[in-house]
Amino acid sequence: MAIQLYTKVKLYLEANSKTWEAEQGNIVLQNDGSGDYIKSWNVDGLDKPTDSQLASYETAGKTEEANHKIRQTRKTAYGDIGEQLDEIYKDIDAWKTRIKKIKDDNPKD
Repeated sequence: MAIQLYTKVKLYLEANSKTWEAEQGNIVLQNDGSGDYIKSWNVDGLDKPTDSQLASYETAGKTEEANHKIRQTRKTAYGDIGEQLDEIYKDIDAWKTRIKKIKDDNPKD
């Protein structure tokens, strides 16, 4: 499975002390039918990554995307925070057991 350009760019930014959230207005990713590419890059103090720099994030990107899916699965399984707090108040040991099972069933890399 090909790693998304967004993921590679996000990892490149983080490796250079930047964040996607802070820079997303300065970066435009596009796909005109022949693949994703960086249409514009206006990140202050950081050059646009080369193809080889982006390629170096393939393995880390695979891990990041897999862990993102696991985080989403866990978030759904955990349920509403209010319900969790009620469960903790009523029986913290049962809550711990339930959360541990969710984590064990959905391990991160």
